[in-house]
Amino acid sequence: MRTSELRSAGLAVAPTLSAGAALLGGAILLASGATPTDPGRLALLLDVLFPALIDASHLVSSLLGLVLILLAFGLRARLGAAWAATIGCLMLAAILAPLKGFNLEETAVLSMLLLCVAPFRAAFPRTARLSRMEITPGWLLSAAALLAGAGFLGWWSFNSVGNMEQPLLRMLADADTTRAIRSSVGAAILLLAVGVWRLFATAATPAVAGEDDPNFARVRAILASAETAEPESNLALLGDKRFLFSDSGETFLMFGVRGRSWVAMGPPVGRRAESLELLWRFREMADAHAATPCFYGLDPEDLVEVVELGFFIQKTGESASVPLEDFSLAGRRREVLRRNWRKAGEAGARFEVLPPGKAPIGDLKHISDQWLASHAGSEKAFSLGGFEPRYVGEFPVALVWFEDRIIAFATLWPAASRSSFSMDLMRYCEDGPKNIMDFLFVELLTWGRDQGYGSFDFGVAPLAGLEDRPLAPILSRVGRLLFERGEDFYNFRGVRRYKDKYDPLWRPRYVAAPHRWQIPFLLADVGMLSSGGMAGLTRKPRRDEPQATTAPSAP
Repeated sequence: MRTSELRSAGLAVAPTLSAGAALLGGAILLASGATPTDPGRLALLLDVLFPALIDASHLVSSLLGLVLILLAFGLRARLGAAWAATIGCLMLAAILAPLKGFNLEETAVLSMLLLCVAPFRAAFPRTARLSRMEITPGWLLSAAALLAGAGFLGWWSFNSVGNMEQPLLRMLADADTTRAIRSSVGAAILLLAVGVWRLFATAATPAVAGEDDPNFARVRAILASAETAEPESNLALLGDKRFLFSDSGETFLMFGVRGRSWVAMGPPVGRRAESLELLWRFREMADAHAATPCFYGLDPEDLVEVVELGFFIQKTGESASVPLEDFSLAGRRREVLRRNWRKAGEAGARFEVLPPGKAPIGDLKHISDQWLASHAGSEKAFSLGGFEPRYVGEFPVALVWFEDRIIAFATLWPAASRSSFSMDLMRYCEDGPKNIMDFLFVELLTWGRDQGYGSFDFGVAPLAGLEDRPLAPILSRVGRLLFERGEDFYNFRGVRRYKDKYDPLWRPRYVAAPHRWQIPFLLADVGMLSSGGMAGLTRKPRRDEPQATTAPSAP
């Protein structure tokens, strides 16, 4: 095995091994501070040092032990500041060990632990401050258990040596007992202080942003210049998301909360270099609130960083993207599409795109209300936009006119890089020309090509592309079964067939969670967040209006 491969393997396991080394070093220091010192060594030490210095060495060593136990959490999370603090604590503790009673064995062990941690600085790339470290309740309980164990060990040890008869040894033992009690009490007070700090300083769940929230302005600014953003990133402006911002304020992660589930909608948006740090902060914040984090709507490029968090991945479907540079209606494969588009145009349909805030909201709301009345379910949220005037006014709107009135519209999601664009809301009247959606899509693709966009994102086909093989994950096999047999619940195959008319490129989409068994429950929460709860999910269409069958109800 080459040196580079050995180094890569070492860096991969370094966070876990370093956390274990810090935990072991902390436990040794707590036990050493709580147990008796060898009387002979202590007597020799008193000949050359002041008792106050010996007492201070015991107290500081015990405090360093507790700090090392807490730093192990930061090491596991790959914090560079935790690595530096661990190095400092181990060095100081190794220096203080001889001052507690010529405890050279302890110095040797701490030095070995220091040598185990020091070479692996590159394994701790995160730049967050230690004050941003979210210490979980479980970690605090573990530290308290170790402290209690050290105290019990000290009580047992002092009872075992409590029958000394010589006056000098008795005096040394009494002083040593006081010193041990002082060290253990000091560590306990420090642990209590950390617990109180965590109670009040742990970041609260971010509030839902609204149009009057100053963070909404920050979200708009980031979307307008984002280095990494997809059309779906515009869901940040829906008004139902919570936001976590990077230290620079140039990147955000949006998420929704349902019960104990924290569901991030897509990857971070903004600067690519800040993405991994935000992912870690999101996981730590959810952990500190005893919540389950989840990432929904991930592309293959997002998986590398999510795997860094130790998450499990599950495919949920495929998204369709149509390259616009070579898009055309020529050829036999596009014959039906070409005919539908031409007939709608000959019947008098006309296409127009209006800039943000210029669309007639009243006319659009009338169309939207009619469309909702004829479709099952209520207005969508979270992973799909809903008709809300302020939200619709954020984006360009594509209109289809027929006989001097609007009969269909779609709100457009642009991306700052112009690499792609998509549409969100797609609503239409039933009394327009047939196949009006084909007319709208063809005109949209042509408009996007003329505007310089690279591709048009048709959205997701849920459960598409899942494998039903004997060795495939059980969730993939169940998803495949629903895709083929679940038409009573959702038009899975119909959505896939409709988008296939445009010869798109299909890309897998994923969900990620800490444990595989959590994924079905988290997907159920995503469904509830998107549908507005059980009432929205089970709402039936009005019987006095027929259901539309012209096109799928969502892109």
